[in-house]
Amino acid sequence: MNGAKIIRQRMTFTGDVQGVGFRYRAKYAARELGVTGWVENEWDGSVVMEAQGTKEQLYRLVYNISRGTWINIEHVKRENIPVEEHEYYFDVKGY
Repeated sequence: MNGAKIIRQRMTFTGDVQGVGFRYRAKYAARELGVTGWVENEWDGSVVMEAQGTKEQLYRLVYNISRGTWINIEHVKRENIPVEEHEYYFDVKGY
């Protein structure tokens, strides 16, 4: 990561984000980019994701997810949160 600062963001996605493969696309995109964290559907139709990596990795992650065939992200609310020191993978919650 060339000394780039690791950050963690909690992101809430709205739009056409459930029932369209969003969580699985997020998992594969995160693993490809070396991002850790998790993603989960919410009861209100939104998707919440906590992702950890460099700022560039997190923006690329959202970009790669948005390229999904049926995914239409209308809004992303981002909140910086504390880094999880011992997190080593990206998980899909709510199977």
